[in-house]
Amino acid sequence: MNKIKGDYHTHSEYSHGKGDLVANIESAINKGLTEIGITDHGPQTFNFVRLGVKDAEELIEIKERIEVLNKLYPEIRILAGTEANIINEEGDLDVPDYILEELDIVAAGMHLLILPQSIETALRLVFDNRFMYRFFPGKRARIREWNTRAVINAVKRHQIDFITHPGYKLDIDTFKLARICAQEGTCLEINARHGRLTEGFVRAAMETDVRFVINSDAHLPASVGKLEPALKIVKDLGISDDRIINYQGFTGRHS
Repeated sequence: MNKIKGDYHTHSEYSHGKGDLVANIESAINKGLTEIGITDHGPQTFNFVRLGVKDAEELIEIKERIEVLNKLYPEIRILAGTEANIINEEGDLDVPDYILEELDIVAAGMHLLILPQSIETALRLVFDNRFMYRFFPGKRARIREWNTRAVINAVKRHQIDFITHPGYKLDIDTFKLARICAQEGTCLEINARHGRLTEGFVRAAMETDVRFVINSDAHLPASVGKLEPALKIVKDLGISDDRIINYQGFTGRHS
């Protein structure tokens, strides 16, 4: 664990994390980390209640708090970011570029718990992945193609540091996505929280030159820095150190 410098995907009370910024930061310090990313969900994260920041501008408020906390906790580098939602086939995000440019980390992912901005997105992203994929196997190839295209378009259109939990609760072409990420300088996440992300996903991505980031996706302060399931995948597959950005420290395009 001492090789790991940082955990770059954590959530706080600003979205549906259960702890405040200070609790996350102190948990990271106690785990021996020297860097932590605060990446709260974008504003379209929604179930029966809003699960993301109240609006994109709140991310700037969080960054301002983090600037103060960086002075109070000089032993750790605190990075302000977001986990934006990919919200349509064109690869639009629910955080505008002018906000993304102000952040240290831009992560993006596909989530089914979102408030769709159009009927098309409600059908293709939410309904197809939740219901059609499960009950109509003949539709799966089309759904997989749509999902993959949406994520690839996001990577091409925005300066994204890493894609979070690729393939979580929806089907994508991992190899095709990894190849584009490698070209664009975007990492793929090995997520320690979601057990569905097995060695198969990483093995497919390893066939390209893509780099990886290991993250906890912590929603509790105690979970910050808990990376063991992801580290086991890295060890079992023999992924070289130079492909894991946590070993060198975060040097994304926004940091």
